Amino acid sequence: MNRYLQALLLALALGAFPAWAQAEVYSVAVVPQYTVSKIYRSWKPLLAQLEQETGHSFKLLVYPGFKEFEQDYLKGVPDFIYYNPYHQLTGHQQQGYVPLVRDGQRKLKGIIVVRKDSDLARISDLNGKLIAFPAPNAFAASLYMRALLREREGIDFEARYIDSHSNGYRHVLHGRADAAGGVMRSLDSQPANVRERLKIIYETPGNPPHPIAVHPRIDANVQAQVTEALIRLQDSTAGLKLLAAIQMSSPVKADHERDYAPLGNLGLQRYYKEYE
Repeated sequence: MNRYLQALLLALALGAFPAWAQAEVYSVAVVPQYTVSKIYRSWKPLLAQLEQETGHSFKLLVYPGFKEFEQDYLKGVPDFIYYNPYHQLTGHQQQGYVPLVRDGQRKLKGIIVVRKDSDLARISDLNGKLIAFPAPNAFAASLYMRALLREREGIDFEARYIDSHSNGYRHVLHGRADAAGGVMRSLDSQPANVRERLKIIYETPGNPPHPIAVHPRIDANVQAQVTEALIRLQDSTAGLKLLAAIQMSSPVKADHERDYAPLGNLGLQRYYKEYE
């Protein structure tokens, strides 16, 4: 019996592993658009499949709110990350995050919703009203939306940040806000008794959707394996189900300069909030 096997057996007997026997675990952070429980339900099965496809291990990082999430990725904590287009812009600037894949079929559009039984029908009706947003830097639902409402539509409003898209929709239904910012994908994911009681009165122009990105410290071979595994998932019914759960039904390779760098021309920096 060689000395490496002897060391491994001894470590097993002691309930520990030597450093050289431990497989590296890659962290995967997910933007907190939804509740923690929903993110776990959507992402854990996909990461389990990626482990089978690539042979690597992945640990899901879930955050209670946008503040903690943004502080972590701006420090470069996550190895892999799923976040919004403007996060990709700042993540690339601060840490060099590289987008690997994005959905190839749908554009990301922000929406404003109000109660279906409300008299509010046009965006101008929201002048002076209270609008709930998931977070200051949620791209389509808040950051880009607030810029458009003030600069293109010329309306004044009170903004309230309530941590998630789902919270915003419920604030409207329960009369705690006149309207809420969201995106079509998050509205579509709501229970029928929420969707059917809301109406859309405004949409933003479309932009490339959320990417899955990687920190440049991760080995290029690992990056390529994860990219190809995600793209292959659409070749099977089971894989398509996993992709649908994270709302990326048709993953294609992403490119920062082509897809996300142009967002820097939208003049959104003055609406961007840096957390202390």
